[in-house]
Amino acid sequence: MLRRIKRRYLALEIDSSEAFGSKELMDAIWNAVSKLFGEYGASQAGLTMIDYDAERRLAVVRTTHTALGIVQAALASITRIQDKPAAIHVLTVSGTIRTLYKRIK
Repeated sequence: MLRRIKRRYLALEIDSSEAFGSKELMDAIWNAVSKLFGEYGASQAGLTMIDYDAERRLAVVRTTHTALGIVQAALASITRIQDKPAAIHVLTVSGTIRTLYKRIK
């Protein structure tokens, strides 16, 4: 019997004076997960970009609930995106997108 994959949604704040596209941001997150936890850890994370607002510097990313700790550790390790100084802060985590958006409004 297949088990349903539980997901978690993370609201992220990008702390940088530079502007980044969603592809650059996801590349930085994937690289951080791969560097810390290897290919196997990255495959367990199931990372997906749900929403990205470059103006407000907010992003919403989806991951599996079992890999939440892996993703949070990787996000904390990011100091540069595209060789420009940057940090990513987790604002909140939720099990549903609806609740996540209610919390960050």
